[in-house]
Amino acid sequence: MSSGTISVAGVSKFYGEVLGVNRVTVDIKPGLTGLVGPNGSGKSTFMHLLCGLLRPTRGSISILGLPPDRPEELFRVLGYCTQYDSFPNGDTGYGFLAHTLALHGFDRRDADRRANEILERVGLVEAAKRRVAGYSKGMRQRIKLAQAICHDPRVLILDEPLNGLDPMGRAEMIDLFKDFARDGRHVIVSSHILHEVDLISDSVIMIHGGSVVAEGSIRDVRGEITTRPLQVLVRCDKPQLVAARAFELAHVVEAQIVNEATGVLLRTTDARSFFPALAKIILTTDVEVETVTPADENVDAVYDYLIGDGGGGP
Repeated sequence: MSSGTISVAGVSKFYGEVLGVNRVTVDIKPGLTGLVGPNGSGKSTFMHLLCGLLRPTRGSISILGLPPDRPEELFRVLGYCTQYDSFPNGDTGYGFLAHTLALHGFDRRDADRRANEILERVGLVEAAKRRVAGYSKGMRQRIKLAQAICHDPRVLILDEPLNGLDPMGRAEMIDLFKDFARDGRHVIVSSHILHEVDLISDSVIMIHGGSVVAEGSIRDVRGEITTRPLQVLVRCDKPQLVAARAFELAHVVEAQIVNEATGVLLRTTDARSFFPALAKIILTTDVEVETVTPADENVDAVYDYLIGDGGGGP
């Protein structure tokens, strides 16, 4: 078990007779990991288990070599941003952050310096002296992110962290997450908005019904799916010709002209044979190709394959 890894081994959590997560085993490496699943899939339970807020019914968890039942040590290395609002009555943004830093052992001078640094980082300097109760939803989300990162944790766990943020705010926070991940830290982001996870994550963990249905990079996960054809979009100047030639291949089951006749969407049941065959078609015909792109190597498509109607998931 690596001290630089988050390891979950055979973890189940029951609420009475209700199953929260079921026999989850994953090793999460440093980087930005997306935790994907619809509401009620077990994402929040999984995050609460990682943070030590819940104890597993079965199995074990290690956060950089620490078990979650050692909260004082875990508190130093882990930052958590809940999706729910919970602030002391009457606290300002600065006060909330300074109190959080005091809990982490910062003296008054260092807490003051660090609080101002973090408030600037999350774009709340001008609202620092205002009461959090008067903050907008997006501002409350920012101050929760501030308390999660204020002590410079090695592991950052974020439950629906982009809720309530405007497009510019979302972009700024995504940059912050990426900066953390580039420094060799763990950043785990849960979301039910699949395209956001696709944009920001190095890898994904897909949860459905309390079970992990897939994990890894989107491309690797998609490559393991063999029950449905792979879709490939070819943008070129002669899509009709490419469609006709490709449809002669036994493993190509569909060829559809798309994008106002500037591309062709091909569906193949044999990705390994398809790409060499497509290259041969391009080389032996007078076709100018702009791009060749797998059309469903994204979280939405993969999740649909795994748990959608007729998908391969449980």
